[in-house]
Amino acid sequence: MGATFASETLQQRAGIAPPAPRADEAGEAGEAGEAGEAGAGRRRRVLPWADRAFALLAYLSAWVTLALLAAIVVSLLIGAMPAIRQYGLGFLTSAQWDPVQQKFGGLVMIFGTLMSSVIALVIAVPVSFGIAVFLTELSPTWLKRPLGVAIELLAAVPSIVYGMWGLLVFGPILATFVQQPLQKLLGGVPVLAALVSGPPVGIGLLAAGIILAIMIIPFIAAVMRDVFETTPPMLKESAYGLGSTTWEVVSRVVLPYTRTGVVGAIMLGLGRALGETMAVTFVIGNFNQLDSLSLFQAANSITSALANEFAEADEGLHQASLIYLGLVLFFITFVVLALSKVLLSRLRRGEGNRA
Repeated sequence: MGATFASETLQQRAGIAPPAPRADEAGEAGEAGEAGEAGAGRRRRVLPWADRAFALLAYLSAWVTLALLAAIVVSLLIGAMPAIRQYGLGFLTSAQWDPVQQKFGGLVMIFGTLMSSVIALVIAVPVSFGIAVFLTELSPTWLKRPLGVAIELLAAVPSIVYGMWGLLVFGPILATFVQQPLQKLLGGVPVLAALVSGPPVGIGLLAAGIILAIMIIPFIAAVMRDVFETTPPMLKESAYGLGSTTWEVVSRVVLPYTRTGVVGAIMLGLGRALGETMAVTFVIGNFNQLDSLSLFQAANSITSALANEFAEADEGLHQASLIYLGLVLFFITFVVLALSKVLLSRLRRGEGNRA
């Protein structure tokens, strides 16, 4: 014992071993340890309550969202019930819209909504794809950020500004340099002549589709650019190292890797086009008759009809028919989103099988 004590004393003087704790320091360390254990116990007692509260708030948020959605559907059904009883599903196939005689059908508005959205997608998807490929694969570094910000700023322009610009500026340009030359070029072709018939005044389905395309390009292009950038650089560098061209890298590497996100971007743009109101109201013509299938003819859409007529509609069948149109638009949007979810799930399942 004495030798051990002497060895420890020599080590302490030489700075080799730490000094032994004094009695008061040992007491303070013990108190600190007990305090730490007490604090940990308090944390253990508080955290389960906080977790339960957070989980409850999350569940309530989800159920409130579903309750609001159900409330919207129920309110639309109640408001549209007089028109549903009067016309039933025949409302969807009737092209007559006459508030004076109280005869209503939604075919013209449904056709205008779907046709303008399809035209917008046909124009916007290739342009957005080109923008995304340029920004991720071809653009120089100094141009990539300013150009991306400029494209995204197009999404911040109010829709009424697009509508006014389309009516006052773009409409005359479309009539002079697109509609009139197309009518002269395709006037004698049996099928195509019907698509370009009608007065070339710069408003109609084609004008509405082009304006919608300009409006949804920023959304689709931004999402495509973001998903293209998630492609691992090693995959693209390997393809380039094997001698692939830029198009081969994009078509065989980038697109297969990101096609789920690309489909989601397209569906986002379609949802935006289906619900647009003011811009379409300015340029579609607001004509409630379906005389031909020409792209140049004035037409109407569900959102335009609601914006133009709901404030002045009499209570009764007219107002109920407008609410019926709103219910149809809700159903169209729901079907589009449901189909996109099914498509995306199949794409993910296919990717898992290939893996």
